[in-house]
Amino acid sequence: MKTRTFQPADRLKRLPTQFFSQLVRKANQAIAEGRDVINLGQGNPDRPTPERIVKKLREAAGEPKYHKYPPFSGFPFLKEAVAKRYELDYGVKLDPEREVAILFGGKTGIVEIAQCLLNPDDVCLVPDPGYPDYWSGIALSGAEMVMMPLTASGGFLPDYGSIPAEAVNRAKLMFVNYPNNPTAAVASASFYEDTVAFAAKHGIAVASDFAYGAIGFEGKPISFLQTPGAKEVGIEFYTLSKTYNMAGWRVGFALGNAELIEMINLIQDHYYCSLFGGIQEAAAEALLGPQDDVGELVARYRSRRDALFGALNEIGWQAEPSRGSFFAWLPVPKGYRSAEFADLLLNRADVVVAPGIGFGENGEGYVRLGLLSDEDRLREAVARIGKLNLFG
Repeated sequence: MKTRTFQPADRLKRLPTQFFSQLVRKANQAIAEGRDVINLGQGNPDRPTPERIVKKLREAAGEPKYHKYPPFSGFPFLKEAVAKRYELDYGVKLDPEREVAILFGGKTGIVEIAQCLLNPDDVCLVPDPGYPDYWSGIALSGAEMVMMPLTASGGFLPDYGSIPAEAVNRAKLMFVNYPNNPTAAVASASFYEDTVAFAAKHGIAVASDFAYGAIGFEGKPISFLQTPGAKEVGIEFYTLSKTYNMAGWRVGFALGNAELIEMINLIQDHYYCSLFGGIQEAAAEALLGPQDDVGELVARYRSRRDALFGALNEIGWQAEPSRGSFFAWLPVPKGYRSAEFADLLLNRADVVVAPGIGFGENGEGYVRLGLLSDEDRLREAVARIGKLNLFG
C-alpha cells in the first residue's frame, strides 16, 4: 500500500519553531557524549515540590469522588483558594466564580487568550524580548504581532508612545510580563497605571503574565490587578510552577476581567475537562497552607543570584543584577552574536545558556542564565567561562 502524505493545516505551518526544544536537544547531545554539562539554559525549577503539597496529593488520590470527571471549570474550592491567596498577598478581591479560571498551567492560558480575542486582521502587542509562547497563540489565531522593544535604557519596560498609531488602532490584545522573562526586570506601580490608561483609551485587552510573581529581590513584586481599573481592561495569569516548584503539576489560573474569564472557560470546555481533583486539592493546600517554603525559596534564589553576580564580577563580565524571576540577563562580549556565543560556551566550557535571539530581535546581544543550580555549580560555570578570557 502506498504511504499517504498528510498536509498540515495552515495554522500549524504558522507556528514558530519551538526554541527551547532545540536548546534541550543540544544540551542532551553533549551530556550523551559523557561531558559534565552545567545547564543554565532552561527555566525548569530544580527543587522538589514542598512535602506538605505532595502529602495532600497522596491523600486526595485515594478519594473516589476524584476518580470521576471533575466539573468542567474546576472545583469551586480551588478557585476560592486562589482568590483568598490574592487577597492575602495583594489586597485584590476576586469573585471566585466569575473572575477565576483554572488552567493546565499558565502557558495554556497564554495561548488560549489570543485565540479567544484575535481574528486574522487584528494586532497583538508583544514584548521583545519576551516569552516565545506568546507568539504561538497569535500564530494559531492568524493575527499579526507588533513588537514592543524592551531596552536596558528603558528599564526593559515598553514605551507605549513609540508604538505606531496604525498598530495601536488595530490592536485588541497586549502582553506584559513582570517580573520579566528573560530580562529579570520588575515593574513599578506607575508603569501599571500607564498600562491601564493606555489599554482603556484604545480598547486593548491586557494579558499580564505573572508567572514569577513570588520571586522579587527588592521587595514583593506588584500584581497588575492591584492597579485601579485593571480588572476593567484585562486579566493576569498566575501559575504554581515557580512559586511552589510545581512545574510538572500543570496548575495555573487566569484572574480578573469576568468577560475574558468567561471566554477562557468556554474555549476550555471544548478542549478539556479540568484537572484531576486530587491535584486541585493539593493546589489548594499550596495556596492556603503555611507559606514558609515560598520565603525560603526566594531566599535561595537571592543567594544564588548574589553568588552568580559575584563570580561574574571576578571575571570581568559586567551586568545589572537580576531584580526578579530566577533568571539573569547578561550582555555578550563584543564581536559575538548571541547564538554564536551560546554555542561557544557549550562547546568550549560545557555550559548551556539561552541565546537572547530566541526571545525576539531585541534579545540579540544577550544570553539568559537560570539561577537553577546551587551556588557552587553556578560559580563553577562562571569559572569555566572565565578561562576562555573573553572579558577584559
